[in-house]
Amino acid sequence: MNAEALIQRLWYGPAWHSVLLWPLSWLFGLTVAVRRVLYDIGVLPVYRVQVPVVVVGNVTVGGTGKTPLAAWLARELGLRGLAVGVVLRGYGGRAAGPRVVQDTDDAREVGDEALVHARRGPHVVVIGADRVAAARLAAQRGAAVIVCDDGLQHLRLARDFDIAAVDGSRGLGNGRLLPAGPLREPARRLERVNAVVLTRRVGADRSRPVMLHEPFLAEARLELGPAVNLRSGERRALEAFRAVPCHAVAGIGNPRAFFSALRSAGIAPAEHPLADHAALDLTSLPFPAGSTVLMTEKDAVKCAANAGDDWWYVELVVAFERAVARDLVDLVLIAHLATLDRTRLREALAGTFAGRRTHALPDRLPPPPSSWATAYRKIAEELGLAPDMATGHRDAAALLDPVLGGGNPS
Repeated sequence: MNAEALIQRLWYGPAWHSVLLWPLSWLFGLTVAVRRVLYDIGVLPVYRVQVPVVVVGNVTVGGTGKTPLAAWLARELGLRGLAVGVVLRGYGGRAAGPRVVQDTDDAREVGDEALVHARRGPHVVVIGADRVAAARLAAQRGAAVIVCDDGLQHLRLARDFDIAAVDGSRGLGNGRLLPAGPLREPARRLERVNAVVLTRRVGADRSRPVMLHEPFLAEARLELGPAVNLRSGERRALEAFRAVPCHAVAGIGNPRAFFSALRSAGIAPAEHPLADHAALDLTSLPFPAGSTVLMTEKDAVKCAANAGDDWWYVELVVAFERAVARDLVDLVLIAHLATLDRTRLREALAGTFAGRRTHALPDRLPPPPSSWATAYRKIAEELGLAPDMATGHRDAAALLDPVLGGGNPS
C-alpha cells in the first residue's frame, strides 16, 4: 500500500484508525483557532480589493469538485453581463505571481488548474501566492467581480460571499483535523460560509450526511461529458469507448472518483492514479505507445504538447437543478450589488421594483443567514423601499434580471 492509499484509508475510515495522530490534530486545531481570532480582532490585517470577491473553497484536502464549481460560477456570472476575474494560487506551477495567465502558457509555470480556467475563458485569470495582490491585478485588468478558486482559509483577502464545496460521497471523512483527518478547519466552519454545495459524482459510493443549520445548501452533480482528443480537438461521445481497451489517468484530489465514473459509463480502463497536480512522466509511460488513453482536463493541459494520437480528456459537467442554480447565482449577485455605493445602486436599480409584488422564500430552502438579510435590507433602504420588499429569492431575480441582462443559469 503506497503512502497516498494509506492516508486515504486513515482519513476516510473509522476515526480510531488515526488515534496516534490526534495530539498533532489538536495542535493544528489550536493554531487554526488562534489565527482566526487574530484576523477577527484585527491583529492580522484583512485587505479589501476594489471589486466584490466570491471565494469557492473547501474545508477538506482536495477532491471536492471545487475547481469545476468555480469555473461554473465564473461562466454564469459572465452570462449575467459581468466581467469576471478568476484568482487562484497556481499550484503545481513555478511562477509565484501575481501573473495574468494566458491560454498558451505552460502548466509547469502557471499550474494546471489556472490553465484550465484560462482555456475555458473568456475571463481574466490571475495566479499568485498573495491572493490579495492577485485579486488587485485582476481588478486592474477589468474584472468587475472576482471568483477565487480556493482560498477559504486565505483570510487576508476580504470576501463578500463564500461557497464551500463538500464531496457528497466522502463527506468530511473521519471528522478529524489534519494530520489525523482531511479537515483544514473544524466542521463548524461550514456554518459560517454563505453557501455549501454538495458535489455528487456518477458512480461514487453512497452519500455521507453533512448536518448544517445555517447556510444555503445546494447539490451539484459532477457528470462526465464527451471526450476531446488532445491533438485534433475531435469530440466523441463517451459511449464510443465502451468496447475499446483503454487506460485512464487522473492526477486530481480523488482519482478514484474519475475511474468510478468511467466504470459507470460502461468503460473498464486500466487505472493509473497520480498525485494531485502531478504530471505523466512522458519518458516512462505506464502504458504502451499507441494506447487509447482517457484523462481529466487537468491532466490534459500538462501533456497536450506531447500527446499521443489516441489520447482524450473527458469533460466534467457541473449540473444543478435549474431553480437551485438560479437561487445560488442570485445570492452571489445580491452580494455583488450590496457592495455598490448609493449613487451606483440608484443608477442601476431605479424603477426595478415598480409594480412588483413581494415573493416568499421557497419552502424547500432554509431562511437566509443574517448576512444575506442585511444585504437585502441595504438594497431596499438605498432604493427607499419598505424593508420587506427585498426579502426573497424571487425578488432577487426580479431585481437582477433587468439590470444584468437576464441570463439564465443552465
